[in-house]
Amino acid sequence: MLNAILASTSTVHGSDFLEYLLPELKELFKDKQNILFIPYARPGGISYNEYTNNVKMTLAKINKSVSGIHEFDDPVNAIDQAEGIFVGGGNTFVLTKTLYDFDIVNRLKDVILNGTPYLGTSAGSNIGGQTIGTTNDMPIVYPPSFKALGIVPFNINPHYLDPDPSSTHMGETRETRINEFHEFNDIPVIGLREGSFIRLKGLKATLKGRKRARLFRKGIEPIELEVNTSLV
Repeated sequence: MLNAILASTSTVHGSDFLEYLLPELKELFKDKQNILFIPYARPGGISYNEYTNNVKMTLAKINKSVSGIHEFDDPVNAIDQAEGIFVGGGNTFVLTKTLYDFDIVNRLKDVILNGTPYLGTSAGSNIGGQTIGTTNDMPIVYPPSFKALGIVPFNINPHYLDPDPSSTHMGETRETRINEFHEFNDIPVIGLREGSFIRLKGLKATLKGRKRARLFRKGIEPIELEVNTSLV
């Protein structure tokens, strides 16, 4: 049974790394001792070891141990044997390219759909959608495909920001960018604001967390989704 959290961010303003999610992670990873961390997105170019150590210190607060996938000779076997999996944020293009480089996209999808508990934050949430076409990240590397895990029937735009009427910024808003996406794609998009996440249990997907989300569909005016709304 699908058992996952797709979160907009790992850190909300004024709190420590993953702090706001720890109560949810206790439930997500209950009865699981060791979590496999995939640090490929490398925020700010952080090393795999440093990123993994940060996760180790945080998940120790809920009595979980952590191993980085880069510590294993065979990443496919690491995924197959994982009790739980966490894919952290960073650059979605770097993450996706590395998953394809190691030929583990389909294997990761399979184990998640078969019930291995999964946490994705930011880039790790982006890859839960149908494609990575609604990421906010710069394409600093070129993955062979934008196709993602597809564990939900929509795309996600983490860190979604509402237009600020008082801003003097003249660039495109997130809403404008998503509308551009829908000129060429039919996939619905969830604009996931900071502090919010999608909880997946079996066939159910529910908006959880601190804020509403915004649903964009091609040719239809976007709508606001309240917390606890069913998304599928």
